Amino acid sequence: MDRERRTLKRTDRLLALVMFVQGRKRTTVAEMAEHFGVSQRTIFRDLRSLGEAGVPIAYAESFGYEVLKGYHLPPLMFTGRQAAALLMGTEFIKLRSDAAITKEANEVAEKIRAVLSDSIRQYIDALNERTVLDPYWLHKTPAHEYWASISEAIADRRTVWIEYFVRSRKELTRRQVDPLGLVFYTDHWNLIAFDHLRRDMRQFVLEYIQDLQVLTRRFTPPEGFELQEYLRERGANPSGERITVRFPASVYGAARRSIPARIEEEQADADHVTVTFRFENMAYLAQYLLRFGRQVEVLAPIELQRCIRAIALELAEQYAST
Repeated sequence: MDRERRTLKRTDRLLALVMFVQGRKRTTVAEMAEHFGVSQRTIFRDLRSLGEAGVPIAYAESFGYEVLKGYHLPPLMFTGRQAAALLMGTEFIKLRSDAAITKEANEVAEKIRAVLSDSIRQYIDALNERTVLDPYWLHKTPAHEYWASISEAIADRRTVWIEYFVRSRKELTRRQVDPLGLVFYTDHWNLIAFDHLRRDMRQFVLEYIQDLQVLTRRFTPPEGFELQEYLRERGANPSGERITVRFPASVYGAARRSIPARIEEEQADADHVTVTFRFENMAYLAQYLLRFGRQVEVLAPIELQRCIRAIALELAEQYAST
């Protein structure tokens, strides 16, 4: 029995090894050994076994190993947990993207369901009946009409033309940008792009894009640009305003999870937590903070205080006659 379990475990690793190599342009034995937590000698033995089984794995001394083009694995089999994770992922995508991506996500979900065994499909159906992702359906994240077009432009490195509404100035602007990345902050999508008008990097909230066209012109990303590194640097030394707000300690735990920025500093006393972060769009941030009502106090900057005051006055005027 122990021998059978060892054989099964190695068979699983061989299949996973093929998938690992096939999912990369090139990979080394050291990388494979680290990924699977085995010795390099074990990886060499596994590669030899795969070659004997007819899997066309090639090696180039300067690059590493690869699976030759044209080779395809048999249809994949999923465990109940794996299938649940994949299908749950498609549901999250449908909540946070536009109609085109929703269609693609539905098709992916159908393909996954098609290869499931009856028992796992029944398991998934039972789980779906007891899982709710968005109970507050009246307050869904706004649909983003241009999410798919932007993501394709990012992949193809094509410049896009946009009409963008700047809420702080209540102004519709027109500009060309080189799209470099999409970032999701708690409840809204942001486009990270090089703005030809400002000659600098900018962030654009997708729901404020009024019109968009993908141009034929291709662009070259700024030398050395990496999205993750850009976001880390922006957190440490960003162009946005320095924001300081204070929450009662009793509500800060929930508030902290939804703050739409990287937190730079937290100071706590017996009753309150004062938090500092950076943000560019004061109008958006004002709307976000208003959800906490009197449980949040803006200490800085004055511009944000004025934004919140203006919204509060508009609300007071709206209900003045009732």
